[in-house]
Amino acid sequence: MARKKVKTTEEEQSESTGDFGRAITALCEEKGISKDRVIETIEAALSAAYKKDYGKRGQNIRADFDAVSGATKFFLVKEVVDETTREFVVEEEISEAEEGADKTEKEKTKEAAVEVAETAGDPSFAKAPTGEDEEEKLARFNPERDLTVEEAVAIKKGAKLGDVVEIELPQKSDYGRVAAQTAKQVIIQRIREAERDAMYDEYKNKEGELLSGVIQRVEGRNVFVDIGKSVGVLFPSEQIERENYRIGQRVKVYVSKVDAGTRGPGITLSRTDPEMVRKMFELEVPEIFAGTVEIKSIAREAGERSKIAVSSTEEGIDPIGSCVGQKGTRVQAVIDELGGEKIDIILWNNDIAKFISAALSPAKVLKVNLNEDQKEAMAVVPEDQLSLAIGKRGQNVRLAAKLTGWKIDISGAKIEEKEEIAPEEKKTDEESEKNQKEVAENEPADAEAVAGKE
Repeated sequence: MARKKVKTTEEEQSESTGDFGRAITALCEEKGISKDRVIETIEAALSAAYKKDYGKRGQNIRADFDAVSGATKFFLVKEVVDETTREFVVEEEISEAEEGADKTEKEKTKEAAVEVAETAGDPSFAKAPTGEDEEEKLARFNPERDLTVEEAVAIKKGAKLGDVVEIELPQKSDYGRVAAQTAKQVIIQRIREAERDAMYDEYKNKEGELLSGVIQRVEGRNVFVDIGKSVGVLFPSEQIERENYRIGQRVKVYVSKVDAGTRGPGITLSRTDPEMVRKMFELEVPEIFAGTVEIKSIAREAGERSKIAVSSTEEGIDPIGSCVGQKGTRVQAVIDELGGEKIDIILWNNDIAKFISAALSPAKVLKVNLNEDQKEAMAVVPEDQLSLAIGKRGQNVRLAAKLTGWKIDISGAKIEEKEEIAPEEKKTDEESEKNQKEVAENEPADAEAVAGKE
């Protein structure tokens, strides 16, 4: 007959300790908070529970919890003060029975929760003292939290004014129901705060990034998007006009702002921010992600049209061709994600006159007169392209002004005035027109996207 193995007390303690350690680790992983923060919370709750059942009013008790062994030590913390600066007042001791005689169980639990929270340093429960109470507290000598220099030296050699002396207290393992309940309440509250802080730190680092989320709910005109561990809000001002949102729809959103809130981080999302276009091209164009092609400037009217100016940091790389992609696949992916928004890709030029000419595409610019002091430019275009240069409701010239940072005025020129253009400018225009024609023939789907290449 096989003998039944009986576990020793040490084995049982080791096994329970292992379970406790695994529980802490699991909690940290689930909530995304540090182990030190969890242990700190446990120590605060244990010290408060100890004070409730075994301590005295006014005492400052600290718990030292060992996560490996599961053992807890308690210490009475006292400060060394000058007895001449504080008035000795013996506080009236009131028994627990007398104190709670006329109070309901709910009131006692609430008061215990405040007492626990004050010991644990929980700002959500602690009551802010009035100026009179604070002055009285500082003016009185409390033997439960203060020591004279003579008393301190007897406990700790070399103690001086301002030192903190810790006296070890007897170990206790059984607590009353009220103390246990309020300690549990503080642990839950502190864990929630730690979780909110960890979540805020995580999403604060993602500010300015593009995330993929799922629409969770729609309340009025506000759209709430689940972006993983938290939910962000898409306000009406950050939504693309004429874009419809439905529950369960997957969308890409730009994290524009993250604020700390009482119920978690307040995450403001956007689909209209110009930086969203930059992030979309970084996803679709490897050359931009690698840094060989750079987006120098962006002008956007969300849902309608965008202009981006690109340049290459390495010779032999065509920045516009890289952004357009083979048969327009790259730029088309961005257009589809932005709900059909038109995108003009323009070559960046340090010569501001040439840059303004390119920014006004698809209109052909004859010449640009600059006023550098006022940052104003007068662009001359053929009369038959005047409306094209201005654009529908002034959109084209408005976007060009945003892209270049210059105020741009448009004027028309008669056909014969075109002959006054310098031969070099005519040659440049002819080459530009020829290049655009070749690109349009090879990639007809992207004629509009590359129309600004000059």
